[in-house]
Amino acid sequence: MDWRWVAAAGAGLAAMLGGSMVLRQPSAPAQAGLPVRPPASRTVVDAELPDRLPEASARTREDKRFDRYDKDRDGQVTRDEYLAQRRKAFAKLDRDGDGHLSFDEWAVKATTKFAAADRDRSNAMDRAEFATTAVKRKPARTMHCPPASDDAVKPTEES
Repeated sequence: MDWRWVAAAGAGLAAMLGGSMVLRQPSAPAQAGLPVRPPASRTVVDAELPDRLPEASARTREDKRFDRYDKDRDGQVTRDEYLAQRRKAFAKLDRDGDGHLSFDEWAVKATTKFAAADRDRSNAMDRAEFATTAVKRKPARTMHCPPASDDAVKPTEES
């Protein structure tokens, strides 16, 4: 067999391999290192999805907290309703039931807090009075990424 035939066969194989690689490349340039995915076709499930997300509930955190305390749903938190939550917390603290943490000593803070919030001295708190008893939360920590330095983005002159 002549070496020209071998060279021609090798060139033909290289041309076919190169042609198949050109046909497989995506039409849009891909970012380096990211896999190329074909565009997803719409399915029946996608067509049934709404265009807008539903609005969040208008109930605030404070409304939900008030409703947890207002057991009889009369729109007011009585002293007994307010202290009921404290009794549950006390029972959790006094796990062995030995009584070293007496309720009277522990409830002084809750009773004082209730008395301070009950501004009209009606022995019940309305929503505005109840809102003053909320635990003051620390603001959520947010993570801020430093901006990318120009050195990391620009290619070096050597490359």
